[in-house]
Amino acid sequence: MTTPSAADGPATRGRSRRNFAGARPVMDDVAKLAGVSKQTVSRVLNDHPAVRPETREAVLTAMRTLGYRPSRSARSLASGRTRMLGVISFDAARFGPASTLTAINTAAQEAGYLISSIALDTADRDTVVRAADRLSAEGADGVIAIAPQLWVARALAEARLDTPLVVLDNDLGDGTPVVTSDARGGARKATEHLLALGHPTVRHVAGPSGWTSAERRADSWRATLKAAGAPVATPLRGDWSADSGYDLGRELAKNPEVTAVFVSNDQMALGVLRALHEAGRRVPEDVSVVGYDDIPEAAHFLPPLTTVRTDFSDIGTRALRVLLDRIDTPTTPPAPLTVVPAELRVRASTAPAPARPQAQARAPH
Repeated sequence: MTTPSAADGPATRGRSRRNFAGARPVMDDVAKLAGVSKQTVSRVLNDHPAVRPETREAVLTAMRTLGYRPSRSARSLASGRTRMLGVISFDAARFGPASTLTAINTAAQEAGYLISSIALDTADRDTVVRAADRLSAEGADGVIAIAPQLWVARALAEARLDTPLVVLDNDLGDGTPVVTSDARGGARKATEHLLALGHPTVRHVAGPSGWTSAERRADSWRATLKAAGAPVATPLRGDWSADSGYDLGRELAKNPEVTAVFVSNDQMALGVLRALHEAGRRVPEDVSVVGYDDIPEAAHFLPPLTTVRTDFSDIGTRALRVLLDRIDTPTTPPAPLTVVPAELRVRASTAPAPARPQAQARAPH
């Protein structure tokens, strides 16, 4: 092999760049300048292990000298991969899915992949199949599906994608790898925290029916109360919004026996806090409130909100790692389930239960 000589100094590099003024350098040009074959250039581009370090450096130097930028299509032809991944997301504007998608994009970029994302408003089987077909046509090496609702999982299961797939939150029941947060563990920690403060029971503002995280949190809240021998009231159902939390909080504020509330997300908890304040129920002196997710604003609520932290960044990063493992080692059975722990963040919205329930709600100040 020959390598660039001392003659290939700044002047020569300048001539090389001028030679390609108006024309983009191609792989043949890199091979000629580095004194290697086109196949060797291809191997360097695709990180092939059978390339000597000095040869690799010669090729990289030639690429820098020429200002060569390999096309993605050329690399995909050489490697059999596009280095593009697909993401199918639902309700992507909400904090959790949006944060997870951001983490997936960041992790993919660090791994040298591009992301093609499709956000769907509905997830019937035909819609999911069309999304999968589009990603397949784009040559996606694998797909991550952010599937927070039970019916989304059913649609994905019926679609039967023919590319490596990782699902967030929902189990398709066919061995597809699942990455999820420990919603049950988080709800248990929230409920146990309030019971440990001496509250006789804990009321629950749940998320909407059909959402996997909402169902798991409600189930765990109920089971924790039953295990403690505490009364279990019917949960109130919100729609994840602060408005719904406010409406349900007004209902809870009318009951002087309510001293503790576990809310299934922080936005609804914000609405509950406002409703209690307007009714003259002090937080945490009269009523303790725990939220869920630990959104960035939670620490700045009045009072700062005790909540369960969901590490959406970790979820997205782990999902990307599981998918790449499936792509790189397709014959190795993947781990069926990856669970990201939930952490209770105790702040100023919870306190020991009052000596006795208020006989009536205080009038607003």
